[in-house]
Amino acid sequence: MPPFNQVYQPSNVGRAALIAASNGLPVAQSSQPGSDALDKRYSVAALWSMAAENDAEVDDDLTKAQRKLRELKTKISTQSKKNFLLERDVRYLDNRIALLIQNRMQLDEQMYSQLEDTETEESVFPDDRRKQLYGNLFYLLQSEPRHIATLARLVTLSEIDTLLQTVMFTIYGNQYDSREEYLLLSMFQNVLAAQFESSTDFGSLMRANTPVSRMMTTYTRRGPGQTYLKNTLSKLINSLLETRDLDLEINPLKVYDQMISDIEEQTGQPCDLPRGVTPQDAAAHPDVQAIIRPRVQTLAEIANSFLNTILQSLDQVPYGIRWICKQIKYLTKRKFPNCDDYNIGSLIGGFFMLRFVNPAVVTPQSHMLVDSKPAKNPARTLTLVAKVLQNLANKPTYTREAYMAELHPFVEAHKERVTKFLLDLCEVGDFYEALEMDQYIALSKKEIQLNITLNEMHNTQALLIQHMDVLSPTEDHHLRILLNELGPAPPQLPRQENKSFLLPLFSRWETAITDSPSAIADSQLSTTDVLYMDTKAIFVQILRTMPHLVSRSGKINLHQVAESAATSRDPAMVRKGLKVRDMLMQLEQMNVVDKKDGHFLMVEEVTQELVHLGNLRELVTKETNSLEVVYRTIIDHNNYLRSQLEQYKAYLQNVREKAGGKVAEQNQGPVKFTHSQLEKDGIITESNVPENRRANIFFNVSCPVQGTFIIALHYKGRDQPILEMDLKLDDLLEKQLKGEQSLDLEYVQLNVSKILMLLNKTFLKK
Repeated sequence: MPPFNQVYQPSNVGRAALIAASNGLPVAQSSQPGSDALDKRYSVAALWSMAAENDAEVDDDLTKAQRKLRELKTKISTQSKKNFLLERDVRYLDNRIALLIQNRMQLDEQMYSQLEDTETEESVFPDDRRKQLYGNLFYLLQSEPRHIATLARLVTLSEIDTLLQTVMFTIYGNQYDSREEYLLLSMFQNVLAAQFESSTDFGSLMRANTPVSRMMTTYTRRGPGQTYLKNTLSKLINSLLETRDLDLEINPLKVYDQMISDIEEQTGQPCDLPRGVTPQDAAAHPDVQAIIRPRVQTLAEIANSFLNTILQSLDQVPYGIRWICKQIKYLTKRKFPNCDDYNIGSLIGGFFMLRFVNPAVVTPQSHMLVDSKPAKNPARTLTLVAKVLQNLANKPTYTREAYMAELHPFVEAHKERVTKFLLDLCEVGDFYEALEMDQYIALSKKEIQLNITLNEMHNTQALLIQHMDVLSPTEDHHLRILLNELGPAPPQLPRQENKSFLLPLFSRWETAITDSPSAIADSQLSTTDVLYMDTKAIFVQILRTMPHLVSRSGKINLHQVAESAATSRDPAMVRKGLKVRDMLMQLEQMNVVDKKDGHFLMVEEVTQELVHLGNLRELVTKETNSLEVVYRTIIDHNNYLRSQLEQYKAYLQNVREKAGGKVAEQNQGPVKFTHSQLEKDGIITESNVPENRRANIFFNVSCPVQGTFIIALHYKGRDQPILEMDLKLDDLLEKQLKGEQSLDLEYVQLNVSKILMLLNKTFLKK
């Protein structure tokens, strides 16, 4: 037997294991009866298995499937960030339009140009020293979530969106990485604990619009939350959208007004019913009651189908959402010891229903559940369903919307089921042991990186400096040391200069594992233990790359495996074969394994690991197939947002022209448009004009004074218009601001967005 001449050097995983053991991590997995899945992975021995699941040195089918899955997850995370930015841009333009309508400001070119994507000069990236300091800073922020948690409570609502972008999509931007997810949830634990501690009003908890509530809402928009909503609600909502003619309005005033309109349309004569009645008078009208009664029943049936679907989805709710619910329950009991289950459930519902489920029900197009905005009737039905769900999750008062009391019997009949579901959401295990394992695995990796923009980096630095006295009160605080060395934050760059780059993260104060020779001395783990597990790991690597070395009967001869690798044509395999052959000999000399029994113990463990990895491949393939659907949906939503942004830019251009432009004299009109032309262009969305008369209908649109338009509906052969409507540009913009999609011209419904674009194109100077 050749002597073992090399000095054994533990692998990176082995070094991480030594540190883990020296910090008290148990060597073997838990064998206690009833221990959960996390416990089974909570041991030093499990580190090698976890590392093997993402082994970059192997290139078998599992690795290829994992590589494809990682790339897909990265694309989803990156695209989610782009969508977040687009949504923010849409809100930005929305706010500018609102301010202009209210005459609070004038739009200037610089503000408008912030949304242009032209390329200019190269950005100036930080030098190596500052890049290292930023790497230290963001490692500290990522690995110690309490700093971000405190900062989130200190910033204003106007600052929170930019911070959320950095936190949710950059610092913890890998939405499918367990370590980043657990660190992000740790941050939420700190945020929620402080929110409960400072709160004096039970009723406002989880309902007030604060930076913390905005942060929680943004968390639900990450990949796992959106996947759950699509899988749970998409089919129901799309089915409902097909019932375009189903009117389930139960607001007595609206029903009363519609009843008058229907009578006048049917008779062609003015209705003699009184106008401008009170809600009470409208609700008391027998015909209104007769209309509403069956609608309430139908609405209850639809709401019940939504409710049943949600209640049956408990196991599909993402872990992070459920864990936040668990924290709400725990903190509520701690703050209000006498609080009963119903009140605890109402607070959980304030997060799960109000912040997570209901926004997707009301605006399914914004949550990637449908392809286009719902029509008028289905949109109203979805809003009413959301109101019912919210009343089920909270204490309904009906003071603001008395008509919703019609559904109170339904709410009372199902509130216990909902309360049980909300409490059951909290029944999940904690992640602290899994996070500890992930942190040790991170130690064995070469580096952690963030894909971050210059403005994200500088904005975060500026906020930290602004609140440094609260975040790092002492001079020797690590955060203060880094901020002092970085100095003042650079100013924000124009959009076109705001480049992104990869920022390597590492700790300035944590000893690297390669520099820890004392770890073995302090550890409960011996070098023999590490040698054994490293040897097993290399055999697994070889057999994954050269699976033909496993016999048809499943038997493995470790000496033959080592020799085959050492004599192969692959240089990497040759090195592994020579190394593992020596390591196996050393273990034989130490009497850890026995050649006589065919290295039975190690062969058995290698076999188990290969079986586990084979099963893992099936799971990876299944997850990839599921996430490919999610990615396509996110891309579709990105296209929708881009289209919406272009429309908003057009609206904004309208306002700019109104504020400073002039209408060309030759374009004052009238300009003629046929019914079929406007219908083809999607401007007419609904028409009450009989099919056989539409060819004789046309519209004359004129602009007699700046910002005012007259639309006249004509019938061929008649001199006088059938009707005329005076439109103000501000009124149209305000309709858009309120989310109103249709403009009612009695005989036709016009799309607000498209009529605005038509007026802009026809009358306003470029």
